[in-house]
Amino acid sequence: MTDSLTIRRPDDWHVHLRDGAMLEAVVGHTARQFARAIVMPNLTPPVTTVAAAQAYRERIIAALPEGADFTPLMTCYLTNNTDPDEVRRGFEAGVFTACKLYPAGATTNSDSGVTDVANIRGVLEVMAEIGMVLCVHGEVTSADVDIFDREAVFIERTLAPLLKGLPDLKVVFEHLTSEEGVQFVESAGANVAATITPQHLHINRNAMLVGGMRPHAYCLPVAKREKHRLALRRAATSGSPKFFLGTDSAPHAREAKESACGCAGIFNAPFALESYLSVFEDEGAIDHFEGFASENGPRFYGLPMNEDRVTLERAQTEVPEAIKADGTQLVPFHAGEKLRWRFLG
Repeated sequence: MTDSLTIRRPDDWHVHLRDGAMLEAVVGHTARQFARAIVMPNLTPPVTTVAAAQAYRERIIAALPEGADFTPLMTCYLTNNTDPDEVRRGFEAGVFTACKLYPAGATTNSDSGVTDVANIRGVLEVMAEIGMVLCVHGEVTSADVDIFDREAVFIERTLAPLLKGLPDLKVVFEHLTSEEGVQFVESAGANVAATITPQHLHINRNAMLVGGMRPHAYCLPVAKREKHRLALRRAATSGSPKFFLGTDSAPHAREAKESACGCAGIFNAPFALESYLSVFEDEGAIDHFEGFASENGPRFYGLPMNEDRVTLERAQTEVPEAIKADGTQLVPFHAGEKLRWRFLG
């Protein structure tokens, strides 16, 4: 039995750091475990220009705890009116690492998102040309499509036709949640990969609905049937380079989650590696953990791997019921539970 594990320092390839006081409250949790992170741009207003991304990056760096060694990787929020030249300029200047496609209305602060991918064809053609990654929130938003089917329908209606028309476009299918999604990524070319969150490896939709409405298990895309959770666990722990770590950590104040229209998002940053590693241990795949956490993402993005290392030890970690932040409380993923691993740094 392994009592400790030392790996190359991981990166988080999908995180929400928010802004203002909330940013100051949460960024240290991500910086504690991860060297870099793809920072989602769905602020209000969204990050749609090079200047906005530069300013947001400066705010993130200013909010870091003293001595933290962390690099935010900025993304451009795509709208129907995004200028292809602005995307090219931001990428070539090293400001934009990727662009984010939110179907309009799909999740928190996505109302400015794209209503039809045909509207951004010029942007996508430029991205394919320069090798820039498109990060995709893979859900349709049509009212007639069941929320548990929206990922599978997105693949059929949007993603498969998009890649057929632009076969060289690099795509990360973000926060994968379905068996259909796993099958699509596995069957696609080397230019298609996916991030997987800790919550979708641990919970199915029962966590939201059994024993009452449980808002702290509500995120978008929603957790689905058990067969989908098991497919995600097989994919994450398989050793395939197509799957890598992306927490989708998304903090909301406790009162915003526990409301008549609770916000979507799970705050998992404080104990992300401990959560992931317990899955890999359960699946007998600890040997594949470093690839998933630390190597597959940089390889796909064409970025250097981190040289420093971190260690986790087999020791009990008690997850608090809540964490103070910005005059309120954040309820972390695994609140009140005991995890089998402890992050030492």
